[in-house]
Amino acid sequence: MEILSPQQIRESFVNCSRSEAEELPLPPGLHEVDWARREYLGWRDPKLPQRGYVVIPTADGPVGIVLRASEASMRSHAPSMCGWCQDVHLTNDVWFWSARRAGQSGRNGDTVGTLVCGAFECSANVRRTPPPSYVGFDADRVVEERITGLAERARRFAATVVGARI
Repeated sequence: MEILSPQQIRESFVNCSRSEAEELPLPPGLHEVDWARREYLGWRDPKLPQRGYVVIPTADGPVGIVLRASEASMRSHAPSMCGWCQDVHLTNDVWFWSARRAGQSGRNGDTVGTLVCGAFECSANVRRTPPPSYVGFDADRVVEERITGLAERARRFAATVVGARI
């Protein structure tokens, strides 16, 4: 992922007003982010734990999305698989996040949702060395495929929010 400035992050949001984007909190430790090891930037609102934010790189530039966690997913600790990193060995919570669509659809109340790691740890999850499955197992190749898959699934979600085809 390319390095983003605070202004680029704020300008990327597509499903909230410009004034809302200017007021949203930036991720803590933004200056310490290892951008080369991120497929998207995700963080939770420190004052509103049910609110999250993601910025996903796309061919048309970064797409920022405001998310809202389902109250039920915040209370439930039932095992789920993240729809983005698809890690079957998760040690973290997976929540149902919904996002208002961009544009008129969002103003009409249309939303989309997905299961994603509660604290947006997907980039770290896909880089963990998987347990060997068979003789000759190529762990590095599997990690690369998981990284590529995460980036693609995040881009598809961004395209769904903005109503674009990819």
